[in-house]
Amino acid sequence: MASNKQMYDKGKVVAGLVIFVILITFPFWYNLGKAAPAPELKLTEKAKAEKVCVMSKEEMKAGHMQLLDIWRESVVRNAERTYVNASGKEYSMSLSNTCLDCHSNKADFCDRCHNYVSVSPYCWDCHIDNPKEAKK
Repeated sequence: MASNKQMYDKGKVVAGLVIFVILITFPFWYNLGKAAPAPELKLTEKAKAEKVCVMSKEEMKAGHMQLLDIWRESVVRNAERTYVNASGKEYSMSLSNTCLDCHSNKADFCDRCHNYVSVSPYCWDCHIDNPKEAKK
């Protein structure tokens, strides 16, 4: 008699598992194909004229925060202020004076990507948005 009881419970278990799988995977298949397109970044005229950055475009997209962390440690801990990239060009290790010199349009460049990926970097806790305007 116990084996018949187990047979009846099998359907409930399978139905429960199917409902569980549907509920767990619902956010994935419901949003399938609805991802927002990546933002279009606007380069300043100075950045367009330079044509090269400290590192390649792909490296900067993937690792700019790591580069800025390395720069901060080098400047603060080791008093090193010059960065030499792979092609041998020298840059001042400065977010305000190197990066923001070309990318002074923070709202159209930095903020668009940071908002898209929902990150809030702590750079702006200390660094002003446009150091060139603040010096005037």
